[in-house]
This record gives sequence, structure tokens and C-alpha cells, in this order.
Amino acid sequence: MHDDRRLTEARLKRVLDERVRPAIHPESVPLEAGIWTAPGEPVPVAEGLAAPRTPVAVGDAWGAPWGTSWLTVSGRVPEAWAGRTVEALIDLGFDANMPGFQCEGLVYRPDGSPVKGLHPRNQWVRIASPAAGGEEVLLHVEAASNPVILDYHPFLPTELGERETAGDAPQYRLARLDLAVFDETVWQLVTDLEVLGELMAELPVEGARRWEILRAVDRALDALDLQDVGGTAAAARERLAGVLSSPAEPSAHRISAVGHAHIDSAWLWPLRETVRKVARTTANMTALLEDEPDFVYAMSQAQQYAWIKEHRPEVYARVKKAVAEGRFVPAGGMWVESDTNMPGSEAMARQFVHGKRFFLEEFGVENEEAWLPDTFGFAGGLPQIIRAAGAKWLLTQKISWSQVNSFPHHTFWWEGIDGTRIFTHFPPIDTYNCSMQGKEIAHAVRNFKDKGRARHSLAPTGWGDGGGGTTREMVAKAARLRDLEGSARVRWERPAEFFARAEAEYPDAPVWVGELYLELHRATLTSQARTKQGNRAAENLLREAELWSATAAVRTGLPYPYEELDRIWKTVLLHQFHDILPGSSIAWVHREAERTYAAVAGELTGIVERAQRALAGGGGGEVVFNAAPHARAGVPAGGARPAGPVGGGCAVEAAPGGGYVLSNGLLRVTVDARGLVVSVVESASGRETIAPGAAANLLQLHPDFPNMWDAWDVDRFYRNTVTDVTEAEEVTVAVDRPDTVAVRVTRSFGSSRAVQTLSLASGSGRLDLDTEVDWHETEKFLKLAFPLDIHTDRYAAETQFGHLHRPTHTNTSWEAAKFEACNHRFVHLEEPGWGVALVTASTYGHDVTRTVRAEDRGTTTTVRASLLRAPRFPDPHTDQGVHRFRHALVPGAGVGHAVREGYRVNLPERRVPGHAAVEPLVSVDEDAVVVSAVKLADDGSGDVVVRLYESQGGRAEALLTTDLGGSGEVAVCDLLERPLAEAPQGAVRGADGGLRLRLRPFELLTLRFARPAGGV
Repeated sequence: MHDDRRLTEARLKRVLDERVRPAIHPESVPLEAGIWTAPGEPVPVAEGLAAPRTPVAVGDAWGAPWGTSWLTVSGRVPEAWAGRTVEALIDLGFDANMPGFQCEGLVYRPDGSPVKGLHPRNQWVRIASPAAGGEEVLLHVEAASNPVILDYHPFLPTELGERETAGDAPQYRLARLDLAVFDETVWQLVTDLEVLGELMAELPVEGARRWEILRAVDRALDALDLQDVGGTAAAARERLAGVLSSPAEPSAHRISAVGHAHIDSAWLWPLRETVRKVARTTANMTALLEDEPDFVYAMSQAQQYAWIKEHRPEVYARVKKAVAEGRFVPAGGMWVESDTNMPGSEAMARQFVHGKRFFLEEFGVENEEAWLPDTFGFAGGLPQIIRAAGAKWLLTQKISWSQVNSFPHHTFWWEGIDGTRIFTHFPPIDTYNCSMQGKEIAHAVRNFKDKGRARHSLAPTGWGDGGGGTTREMVAKAARLRDLEGSARVRWERPAEFFARAEAEYPDAPVWVGELYLELHRATLTSQARTKQGNRAAENLLREAELWSATAAVRTGLPYPYEELDRIWKTVLLHQFHDILPGSSIAWVHREAERTYAAVAGELTGIVERAQRALAGGGGGEVVFNAAPHARAGVPAGGARPAGPVGGGCAVEAAPGGGYVLSNGLLRVTVDARGLVVSVVESASGRETIAPGAAANLLQLHPDFPNMWDAWDVDRFYRNTVTDVTEAEEVTVAVDRPDTVAVRVTRSFGSSRAVQTLSLASGSGRLDLDTEVDWHETEKFLKLAFPLDIHTDRYAAETQFGHLHRPTHTNTSWEAAKFEACNHRFVHLEEPGWGVALVTASTYGHDVTRTVRAEDRGTTTTVRASLLRAPRFPDPHTDQGVHRFRHALVPGAGVGHAVREGYRVNLPERRVPGHAAVEPLVSVDEDAVVVSAVKLADDGSGDVVVRLYESQGGRAEALLTTDLGGSGEVAVCDLLERPLAEAPQGAVRGADGGLRLRLRPFELLTLRFARPAGGV
């Protein structure tokens, strides 16, 4: 037989495009329309409905960037259409390829009740089925004219990301406003032909099934009268029935489809627009659930539910009803789909605390899965946090984006730094926006790496990023793929149903140990420095606010600020969303975040000061408060003492050849005439820290123009060109006191300026480095380098509730790919018996490299902190202006010193007028055991909650003592402060004077101490 595949395939494409799809709506009449444009930000629904309209017609321009226009469309169903299905077709000027990334609309009835959302792949509104002849039609559309930021030529700098610079020229033209007859038979025929055509294209040419489908399609097209598609569609469908009813092979892969619309809580749109995106999408999904009995929809991010509860209560009522029916699934149990690399330990825990609690209180739903399809890599501490929140599964898709290495599993156990394992799934469909196309389904089958051991995978199905969700077309395709020869079997399922089935099928899945590093988007650890510094400052202030408020509540009866702290935590958690904290959103988002962080800092500082004033006792003198988890200068961790005498022993002197030598009896630091640190000698060991012939505190500038994803990516070739900033305008003594000595260095480079202060304090074993940069570069990357004389093949970087190790070498492609990575408060390098730590107060990105010196064959290991970037997309003015950074170099440091100094730099002491000593609520006698939170229980009972962890990666025993004035009863709890049915065996036992703790490496423990009701 002749091979006529291409002939039939081309025939199918043209007939579908030009005859069958247009026949879905064979008859139409125009609607009349009027428009009103809100003068500023979006207005309440009632105001939009009542505003006066001016006439508007198809072809008219509308929609300035970020504007809102209210359209009213009206008409009458022709008498001849009586008994038929009628829909309104509203095309606001859509580009079919950009659902969620351009204009959108939410349709309302005249009474203000929402109907459904409009986007490029969902332009219809059902009027009636069957319709009554002469029936009046009146609908209102709240149309958002969001600009297209990520266009066909992506990553071009644009001023559209800030309302003030976006201009006011209309961007869209109304393309269609019609009433139309909907021919369901033709629509079903389109779906039949699409499913079979897409399946056929994925089948092997030598297989019989492909040819059976081809011949059936040929016969169906022969039966179709192109001049009367509606009249012959049923006959064409009959000729396809046989190939559509042939069942799948028994061994066919199983795909659990989950309705989904990954909605970025902010990205190429501001937070306020996400509120409306969520409303549009959930209105669509609740309507689709009513029409499609098999369909299941899942939505994560408790914040998004809270938004529609507050702003669109009518939509929220529909959501609650669908959740109660078990078909609208609150997924993931987190406040937002956050970044997981940069949030601190407590913040990562609180993502689950606030997310799970919202779902429990609002819906009675207990999430057992974490749902993070689009997060940019996963920190090694996350499995323990997920378990501690009462969950046990994780879904993500993003690791499939890795540039170099293909992850070896799709279903596996992920083991975190403490040994906790989480059953994890990466959908092999490689998208969290599946649209049920044949090529997607076939790719999932071919791509699945666990064949022969497992046969289940998951497909998040629906338009996402900018929202939109699942369409009726996707549901119809899934129905045909439920049991179809040549395809995977597809069925709608809740995430928990998939995970339970997959885990039961594959309990001995392989294990992946350590972080899930994404080999892409590494620059998100640095972009938008103000956003990252605002996050770190807020995390530190929240720790202090809880600690001192709890202490004041117990000691003085000061009311605990439950509501304020709850609200502020949710604000901070929102801004850890995976396009806000990573710095990959438009300018509007980051300018707004900067203002929000300033307000948060002001409010938290007020809470801290109020509590400390109550504790300090007034009167003369000064009280020193220490919020860090380790004692310092005689002040206990979590306590306060009257200020003592200032120490001494610091000296600064001129160095031969220029520069200065700083010393305090613990360190001797030489700063040369260039303002570079050429020597740091630890007095106790006599060990030199800086590599021979090298200089630390070195600013280095690289060109930074990645191949794509400007704010997200830094590509390895950036290292090929580097400029060392060594010229100094001024090197002077800044401070010369008995307790502190410091040198100030001023430099200029390009269009920018940097002022660095290097200081040494009495009794301190660290060199503090404060860097202020007035940054006016573009497409440049600024690093701060420390070449160290140390030989090691790995280093430690702090993450949530512990640290992880990464290689300093590049033996394999996996190691080479980690050329930029994340740390929280410290990076630590160690030879047996001696180490060095670089601690940081606000930066996350860093790199570590090693070379062998020809002169002495010693190893130079260079640690570089990433300070600033200057990408031009999506914010063309990223990071311009003044920034301040603080680092410290700690020679002779073990990992315990690194932990301690990291906390000290981030939680400086506070001095408050007063005279009273404040005893800690909780004390631990072992430095390896770090208290990460002291607070009152969220339920308002007055109980005290203490969270702690082993910080050094070894086993630890510690005596925990309390002074709470309660019953002495203690319970081991989960993160939501609920007693565990099975407490960790041997972890906590009573002892004289307190509790004896025995912790595994990096083990996390939450304890709840009972206090009398109303004790606060």
C-alpha cells in the first residue's frame, strides 16, 4: 500500500482549522457593548457595575497598561434559536498563545454575581441550554488590560513592569462580541479528531495502530460534508467510534490528571492583580466542576484562598462548596509556593504552619503532600520540615529544567540532611501546565524513568503561571484517553489518591540524598538585593518579637501580640513566594516589597521595644538584650543583663609599605595600601588564613549577560572575564578605640562607588566587613572574594535547621553544575583541626573554587559572596542605588563557631534603658543544640512553645531548663503545636532541674510547655 500518511495528516489539519472548528459556533449575531475605564486602581464590583458606559464596538482600541475597563454586553436571543444551546463569545483582543500573560476578564451577572473568567483559551460564556427565543442577554466584564511583559522575543528590557513608567496607550482591540449557537456535536467531533490526530503522530509508523487510526480519520473526513459540517458531524463521529473504543494495553502507563492552574502569587504582574487572577480562575474551575462530574481540581497556596475570601466572597462560597464535595482540593499545605533555598529555618516551618492551619480551619482538610511544581530547587533541610508538619509526600516538576544533568528518577525517596525521607514525585510529563495534548501524554510515557518498577505518574492539567486553569476541551480529551489503545490511561484523581497509589506500588523506590539542586536560575540567590535583605531582617525581627513578647508575657503579664504576629508572619511568608524573594518579578513587585518590608520592620521593632521596656524595669542604667541562641559577653542566650564595662586590648598601627595592622590579641589583620586584606593570623594557633600572595576583601566585577532568563540565570561563562577592583581612593583609620579598631576603604569603579569598613572588636575572633555600594552598573555581577590557605574537598553551607556539604572540586558534571549555590548565615571550610567561616547578614549566593599554587603546591580555596547583579529583565533598573552588606571572616572556626557567629552577626545585641536582669525562659547547656524559636502557643492558651535543633551534624545531649511558672508538663509536638501520638524515642526525658534531650544529627524538636489557663 502506498504511504499516504502526510496526505491524510495535512488534510486533517486543514479541515480542522478551516471548516470544523469554525462550525462549532455556526450562527452568530453581534452584541451591543458599552465601556467604562476606571481612572486608577481596580474599583469594587458595585462601583464598576454602576459606572456610566460609552458605546464601544469590535475593532475599537482599549486598555492602557495595568488598567481596568468595565464592559457591558447586551443582546437578545433570536427566535429561530429557540431550543438550541447559546453562548456569548467575548474576545478582548486575545493572543491564543498567551493565556495568563495578557488581558483577562471576569464576567458578572447584573446582580454582581460572578459567572466565569475569560482568557485566550476560554472565551465563551454559556447563556442557555436550551435557549428561549427572545431571551434578553446582559453581562458585565471586568477586563484587566495587563501588558505583555514576556513577549515572543523574550527578555527584552521593558518599562511596562511599573505602572508609573508603562504609559497610557491602549494595547488591545476588541476582536469579537457575539451571541452564537453552540453545536455540541461538532465540538465533540473536533475533540475526537484532535485526540486521534495527536495520538497518531506519536505512534510508531511500523505499528498497526497508527494505520488503523489513519484510515478511520480518512473515512471520517470522507463522511464530512464541508458545506454542511453540522449536518454531517454525527456521521463522521460514527466512523471514529471504533478506534476510539479500542482499549489500552494492560501494561499501559497510568496518568493521574489533576486539574491545576499554577498561579504565581506575583511575577509579571503585581500582587493586587494576582487577587483577580485567582478569582477569575476559581470562578472558571467551580463552573467546570458543575459541568463535568469526573473532573477534580487542586489549588495550593492558602494565601490565594484568603485573598478570594476577603475580596470575592461570592467566588469563595462556591470554592467552599466544591471543597466540601471533595472535588476542589486544597493542596500543598503551605501559605504560598515559596522559594525553599533562602527562607530561614523558622520561616520555612511557618509556611506549613500557616498554610496547613488555614486549610484545617476553613475546610477541615489535613494536607499530607507538599506541592511545589515551580520552585527553583529544594534545600536539604526540607524533608524534615515536611514531616514535622504532618505531611509525607512532595511533588515538583522544576528539576526537569536542569541544564546539564537529567535527574535519574521520577518517583523516589528524598532523604534530607537529618535522614528524614519523603516520598517524592517529579511528573515525567515535564510541565505543570499540561493541556492533554497527545505529545505531552506520549512524552510522559517515554520519559518515565521508573519503568518496570512503577507505572503511575501525575499530570497537573490546566493553563498556569498567570492562571486560567483547566478547560472543557482538556476534560473532553482526558475522557477519551481514559482507556484508549496506544495511549497511557488517564483518569482524574486527587493528589493524595495518586500518592497513596504510587507509594503502595513502589515502596522500595530509590533514594536521593541531600539537596535537590536546580541546575538553572542560580542568580535568583542574588537578584534584587533589597528584597532579600528585607526578608532576612524581617525573619530576625520576628524571632526577636516572639522571644521578647513571650518573655514579657510570662514575666510581667504584658499582653502577647497574637494577631499582630500572625498578620506579619503571613506578610513575610507571602513575600517568600518563588518569584518575589528570588528577585524575578517586575519592578512594581519589588518596589512594593521594599515598602512592605520597611513597614514590617517598623511594626516589629515597636513590638520588640515594647516588650524590652517592660522587661528592663526602667530607671537609670542600660540593659543588654541577647536574642541569639548562644551567650555572649556575659549575657545569656534569650536573656538580658545590665551593661558591664567596655573591653579593651584593640590596636591599630601603620603597616610597612602602607596600610594598617589591626590586632586585638585574638587576631592580627594586615590591610595593605590598596585596602585589601593580605594577612589574617589567628594568635592562638599562629595560623595564616589568607593564601600566600593573595588578597581578601577583594571586590570582583564580571560581565553578566546570560543566554536567557536574565534575572534568574547566571551562566558559567561569566567567570571567563573578571576585573579585580583594587584601586583605592582612600584607606584611612575609621575607629581607634580600646574596644574597637577599624579601617575605611573607598573605591570607585565604572559608574559605581564602594565604601568598606573593616573592624576588629575587643574579645572577638572575627574580622567584620561592612560594605556599602552605590551601584549604577548594568549587566554586571559583583562578588566579594576571600582566597583562603586551606585544603579541603568540601565545604559546609548553612540551610534550614542545619547545614549541608558541597564539593570544592568539579570531578563530575553534577559537581561542576553547582557553580553558584545558597547559604544562609555561613559558609565553613575545614582541614582536620582548623577551619574558617565566612558569615553573612543578608547575602545568599556564593561560589567556592580551588587551585593549587605552583610555588609551594599548597591549595588556595576561594570563597566569594555574591553581592549585586544588574539584569534588565523583567526589571530594567534592578538593584540600582545604595546597598549595605555585612560579612565577617572567622579564622580558626569549627562548624560550631560558624553557627554561633552566624547568629551573632544576624542578631546583634540591643541596649535598652533600665536596670533589671532578665532570665531566659529556656536555657540549654550545649552549644550544639540551638533554640530557633521561643513563643507563646498560637491557640492563645498561654503555653510556651520552644523549637530547637542539633546544629553541628553530630549527636548531642543537652539539659534544657525552664523558668515558666507553669505545671511543668511538656509535650513533644509537630510544627502546628499538636502533641505527637508517637514522640521520638529517647529524645526527651525528665531530669533533675529540667529535661534531658538526646538529638540525632540535625534533629528538629518542638516542645510545648503547659502554663495555667489565662496565665498571660
